[in-house]
Amino acid sequence: MATYTANLNVMVKAARSAARGLVRDFGEVENLQVSVKGVSDFVSNADIKAEEIIRADLTYARPAYGWLGEESTEVIGDDPSRRWIVDPLDGTTNFLHGLPHWAISIAMEHKGEVVAAVILDPVKDEMFTAEKGAGAWLNGRRIRVSARRDLSECVFATGIPFGAKKTMPEMIGELSRLMPQCAGVRRFGSAALDLAYVAAGRYEGYWERELNAYDVAAGLLLVREAGGYVGDLNGGKDVFGTGTVLASNAEVNARFVKALRK
Repeated sequence: MATYTANLNVMVKAARSAARGLVRDFGEVENLQVSVKGVSDFVSNADIKAEEIIRADLTYARPAYGWLGEESTEVIGDDPSRRWIVDPLDGTTNFLHGLPHWAISIAMEHKGEVVAAVILDPVKDEMFTAEKGAGAWLNGRRIRVSARRDLSECVFATGIPFGAKKTMPEMIGELSRLMPQCAGVRRFGSAALDLAYVAAGRYEGYWERELNAYDVAAGLLLVREAGGYVGDLNGGKDVFGTGTVLASNAEVNARFVKALRK
């Protein structure tokens, strides 16, 4: 069983607190589907409320830490070496459409490195946690990346750009090269859960562009602590700076990268 440090306990408590309201609000989404504007406004408010709950809990416990959240202005704390990185509702479009695949993501960063992570999927009651050097865990059970190495047996995840995004041609090219070589590609709509699933061995790899730090911060640590590889799509480690990510088990990494590239 996992044992939580004081910081991780604070993070788990904050995630659970926000989850109660989000689960309740998710139950109301179906009733609002008749009104497009009504449901959009409702979900936006649910997102903001969840972030306020998380921020209040974390700030109360660690008032000197900085803050980076999806729904609020970044704050430099009295202790500039530490900050929280939070996405209160990753998978908002899924939530909006009544799809039960979304999560709360909380990461703690120290001197530019994520050292603690929580990703909570309240609908499935799955709590992913990790701390630097202490492994990755799912509901208190140790998890590790998959050991598959043959591309034909591997399932990958990605995020397909929406709207008139400039990265769409690159993505289509990558899909056309990878899909004939693997067992499948999934697009489930939550970067946090995609990374958590790589850590748990459910996917062999994941890649995506146009991401923010709060989308992936917690998931990056989960994959690392589960024995996997994480980096950016340029072959470096600057995921936050490039807004791109590639994560996989170590066995398949080289073949995964080769399949994506021209």
